[in-house]
Amino acid sequence: MSKSTVELKVEGMSCAACVRSIEKKLSKVAGVASARVNLGTGRAVVEYDDSRAQADQLIGVVEQIGYHATRT
Repeated sequence: MSKSTVELKVEGMSCAACVRSIEKKLSKVAGVASARVNLGTGRAVVEYDDSRAQADQLIGVVEQIGYHATRT
């Protein structure tokens, strides 16, 4: 397992429910070890196994649920 970390800028969050929704969706991706989202900074930090998941895939997951995400 090759562990990687990516920090994403997430736009469109407005409340704690947004944070929980994003964390829950990211955590369900195969290979994701942890997903921490900070509403105040608008950032998500995701630790994942890069042999099972890719940063672009994680961005896509966030965008599928209605937020905009980019790598920082």
